[in-house]
Amino acid sequence: MSLVCAYLLAGLLVHKALWEVLKRRGAAAPKGPQSARLLIVKSIKVGILLGILLQTALPLFSKYGLPAELFPITADPFRLRIVGVILYTIGLGTAILGRLQLGESWSDIETPRAAEQRPVVSQGVYSYIRHPIYTGDVLLLVGLELALNSWLVLGGMLLIPVVFFRAVKEEKLLAKELSGYDPYLKRTKRFIPFVV
Repeated sequence: MSLVCAYLLAGLLVHKALWEVLKRRGAAAPKGPQSARLLIVKSIKVGILLGILLQTALPLFSKYGLPAELFPITADPFRLRIVGVILYTIGLGTAILGRLQLGESWSDIETPRAAEQRPVVSQGVYSYIRHPIYTGDVLLLVGLELALNSWLVLGGMLLIPVVFFRAVKEEKLLAKELSGYDPYLKRTKRFIPFVV
């Protein structure tokens, strides 16, 4: 179990580090005072990340009397862990690949920059799905909770409609603001290649 936890933690840290490095390297976000809503959203995101990191590290400290699992699904989680690690790995790889291939066209979910003219990214993973980062992050979270044998996987599943509606809203904005996005919509799927 400690090897699985170490792998999960390493992936989370690589994911977050990559996002921060690429965010600082890319086009600058608008400067100035941040709205209270934006500060709340960012605080919630940081809190969730810290909670996930703590939950992932928890089994490493079970020898000190801390619980090894939060809200365990089963007493024998071997197969569940395998499925979880596979989903987590696919999600992590998809999100990272999507972020790298999006390059300068990426913006934080809290501070979108759709009005800026930039080319439609339609190569690599984007030639199959329009939202590999969203897809990857949901798979990563669901896989992580399964690998940790936790009913908190339901929280990851609750994100699916939120991500869906966010993606639809984003697509409408991009179709309106970005030249060439409409044809791209017609030839790609939203989340799962060749399916949906």
